[in-house]
Amino acid sequence: MILSASPAAIAQAALALSDGQLVGLPTETVYGLAANAIDDAAVAKIFAAKGRPSDHPLIVHVASRDQVPLFAAQVPEFAQALMAAFWPGPLTLILPRLSGVASASAGGQDSIGLRCPSHPVAQALLQACLPLGVLGVSAPSANRFGRVSPTTAAHVQSELGPDLLILDGGECEVGIESTIIDCTRGEPVLLRPGQITRAQIEASCGRAVRGKDAQEEVSGQAAPRASGTLESHYAPRAKVRLMSADEIAHKLQALGPHANNLGLWSAERPASVQAMGSGVGAGVLWREQATSAEQAAHDLFGVLRDLDARGVMQIWVQLPPDTPEWEGVRDRLQRAAA
Repeated sequence: MILSASPAAIAQAALALSDGQLVGLPTETVYGLAANAIDDAAVAKIFAAKGRPSDHPLIVHVASRDQVPLFAAQVPEFAQALMAAFWPGPLTLILPRLSGVASASAGGQDSIGLRCPSHPVAQALLQACLPLGVLGVSAPSANRFGRVSPTTAAHVQSELGPDLLILDGGECEVGIESTIIDCTRGEPVLLRPGQITRAQIEASCGRAVRGKDAQEEVSGQAAPRASGTLESHYAPRAKVRLMSADEIAHKLQALGPHANNLGLWSAERPASVQAMGSGVGAGVLWREQATSAEQAAHDLFGVLRDLDARGVMQIWVQLPPDTPEWEGVRDRLQRAAA
């Protein structure tokens, strides 16, 4: 059931969450499947609905920094600086978890991922939840586990069915999930790239950000498990293949009229595709890839879903530049292709 995000619908959704039910929630990144973060039975419904392993932790969304002490045992100074700089916004911080709180949301770990979303509907719902005793909501992407994240209310309904209460907040502005920074090991470690870049993190907290080379061990401690960090994730039904523009052009030329049931997301439409046309009947369905990282991130999951819905067997994607601003998009594409 998709509801326009009116005050009455937001109040209805808040009551549903307080009653242990699930709600489809728009955020600026992607749509989430929300449950009361401190109600382990409600959180278990998220894992069941998504088909997600119960030891794969969820991110808890809070209305403001005021709720952080309700979930986190401590907040390092550099994490406080990041909250001040980027909250509300697409940044998740992994912090030491307060004992006895949100253990199901944390996947049994002694750490917890916290985020304060900036989407006005998410903010309104989180604020409406507080008087009802819902101090935060666990909200992974509202799709089947490992599949393409939803960026519209209709995507959520197609994934999880018509009975779920979904607040329609329009198309997600960012389009890929939040940047995740581990703050549990004495220094910031990037666990998942997103719209907020390493350089922005470093400038805001005054600390060097460790990357993938540091995820396994920093200060003698293993990296905590975090959402969206499995090797294979964000995958459509069609096989995703990543190539350079030259590789795409060469392979299309070699296939010629035998290119069938193929989706293509590239910055320019190759001449061979122009000759064949751009419809499925002509073998290749082309979608233009934006040349800005921000717009490409916004478009990414929608393009994968659209091409998948049109029945292509393979999706060829022009791999974007290997530059800092493209790190989030490249990460999602590499996991989709895995």
